[in-house]
Amino acid sequence: MPRFTIVIAAYRVQGYLSACLDSVLTQSYPDLEVVAVDDRSPDHCGAIIDAYAARDSRVVPVHQRVNSGPGRARNAGVERAGGDYLLFLDGDDTLAPGTLQGLADRLALTHDPEILYFNHVRTYWSERRAPSLFGELLASAGTDVFSAVERPEFLRIFAMSSNRVYHRGFYTRHGFAFSEGIYEDALLSYKTMLTARRIACVDLVGLEYRQRRVGASTASPGEKHFIIFRQYARLFDFLDDRPHLAPLRPLLFERAVSHFLFCLDRTSRVATADRPRFFARAAEWYRAHLPAGFTPPVEGRWRFEALASGSFLRYRERELAIRAAAGARKLRRTVRPPLAARAKAGLYRLHRQRPVDPELAVYSAYWGRGVLCNPGAIYYKARELAPEIHGVWAVKKSEIESLPEGVDYVVTGTRDFYRTVARAKYLINNVNFPNEVVKRPGTVHVQTFHGTPLKCMGLDQQRYPAAAGGMSFGNLLRRIDRWDFALSSNPHSSQIWERVYPAEYRLLEYGYPRNDVFFTASGDDIRRIRGELGIPAGNTALLYAPTLRDYQKGFTPRLDLERLSRELGPRTTLLVRAHYSYRPQDDLTRLQEAGLVIDVSRHRSVEELCLAADALITDYSSMMFDYALLDRPVVIYADDWDIYRSSRGVYFDLLSGSPGETPGAVARTERELVEIFREGRWCDADATALRTAFRARFCPFDDGHAAERVVRTLMLGQDETALPVPPVPQVRPLADSAPAEPRGGVLTE
Repeated sequence: MPRFTIVIAAYRVQGYLSACLDSVLTQSYPDLEVVAVDDRSPDHCGAIIDAYAARDSRVVPVHQRVNSGPGRARNAGVERAGGDYLLFLDGDDTLAPGTLQGLADRLALTHDPEILYFNHVRTYWSERRAPSLFGELLASAGTDVFSAVERPEFLRIFAMSSNRVYHRGFYTRHGFAFSEGIYEDALLSYKTMLTARRIACVDLVGLEYRQRRVGASTASPGEKHFIIFRQYARLFDFLDDRPHLAPLRPLLFERAVSHFLFCLDRTSRVATADRPRFFARAAEWYRAHLPAGFTPPVEGRWRFEALASGSFLRYRERELAIRAAAGARKLRRTVRPPLAARAKAGLYRLHRQRPVDPELAVYSAYWGRGVLCNPGAIYYKARELAPEIHGVWAVKKSEIESLPEGVDYVVTGTRDFYRTVARAKYLINNVNFPNEVVKRPGTVHVQTFHGTPLKCMGLDQQRYPAAAGGMSFGNLLRRIDRWDFALSSNPHSSQIWERVYPAEYRLLEYGYPRNDVFFTASGDDIRRIRGELGIPAGNTALLYAPTLRDYQKGFTPRLDLERLSRELGPRTTLLVRAHYSYRPQDDLTRLQEAGLVIDVSRHRSVEELCLAADALITDYSSMMFDYALLDRPVVIYADDWDIYRSSRGVYFDLLSGSPGETPGAVARTERELVEIFREGRWCDADATALRTAFRARFCPFDDGHAAERVVRTLMLGQDETALPVPPVPQVRPLADSAPAEPRGGVLTE
């Protein structure tokens, strides 16, 4: 029998669940089991749980047949528990290292109490950490063992489910269970504490209590929050049956009313329109359960008095007066915006008064660089399936000449731009529109993204200031709040996006529209592309595409390209693509003029370059995830992996050699890279096996119809379950340009 059973309830926490499970399974105290309950989560929580269970026998997976809420999910976990003590975690929480050892030591010292409380820290999406208010109280208990009647001040401990462990015999003997609805943890917390005769504490900060920006069950307003009155009514019914607890009623009454007022003052819980009704219910509850001789607390006394009077008007007048005073102070600190910015904002505001045009879509990609990437693929598919939708591209002035014939456009930052954006129903981008763009009711904002994340993204960049480059995370959050939809190309991306871009958008696991061409391009198309690029017939084409370095300025090739080209031989064509953020490179021009490389840095289509190449050489570029769809060799050249990983942060070890992490052969030096090609390791059985596992993990959604699914969902209003899902085509390497066999010191025919 394990010492601890950790019950983890999981619902829509795919971006956090792995961290939660890792924090438990890597504890130094190993005598545990994890009962992980998938509460019929619509994301990948169930698959994550099953994957951990397959790797670690201590994980017991439980899959609910229907979504039943956190309370019932925890109850289902208790039914499967076998440990001496129960610890409940939500799927987005984590345990600090050493927590279970610390709890085990205190349990032994206090001779197995019925409840052991420990401390927590709140961790925010902004990387801020806030200690709880109860450290001193917990420390004051020392090694004492007591009941709530003996130490009523401990009833003020935060009433949650995860900052305590319960002796399982005590818990099941008294028939404790979580009730339905939210605020179920508060009811159970008080009932168990009032029942226990042996309570102990330890001032161990063991729980990292995540404060998510969106997605928490209590973080969206609605009727569900009115159940709080029923939960606390059940608590006072519980007290009615236990006269010996009567002295505790005033304190519990104050805790309940404080909880009501906490909810009332937060629009994330009680919508503005619902406040009078919520206040009336709270006042009714107040009158029904008011203990004799109750005295409101000094701090916030006016709130209790307004509630006792039943006058929301009185409450509202005092509240507005307090807010007005705070607003005046803020106004004095505000700096007037520059005149030009005010004029631009006024023009944009004027256009927003006009009706939304239901047949207007604005597209943009890579900060106005043209008809590219996922927005480009969606644009062309919309022209085919929804020709009534007029597509307009927002581009930089310098990109006008590069636009395909027949494409309508506006230049970013101009009057035409603001007029068009103000009225468009659809706004589709693979980065973000400017901060001043407003999300109008009835409009649809789509974030397509432009890669699969290996490097840390979004809010995770807060830990890497060099990578963030002075980014305003406040502005980032305001931008993502505009999104209605976001695309994902694999479960890994889904988990990362939901965590690092926390907002109320809907995630579309449709694959990347830009990759559709990998499934539709014919052999003639590919021969044409290779001919246009100047790849000699019969040559092996290697595409070298390194990514951006945050820790250095300008493009500095990590390879001696001249030497590499000569080593590979005349039957190998080296295509070189510098990251689009870098300016044209004179050195690449010189090498191209010498016939040693083909500089494709300014080629408009990355997808065409991938189709033309027989193999990809890259370091940490997200291109590897798209290229894997072609089932052609990927070689990683990572001479600065340690620097890159420490300066930017990564989500997995690309060089581990583990299936699903490494896409093929790996070189850390230029000499190793040449040998990989000389010896044939770039395309041997080991490389193929790694590539197969990599494709299985990162290429499950793409099938050539991603753009179609997007257009049908967004613009044609078709239900997702009715969308065509054809069989996934088998993508094979080109038969007429297959890589030559490596012989001798160079690649030859």
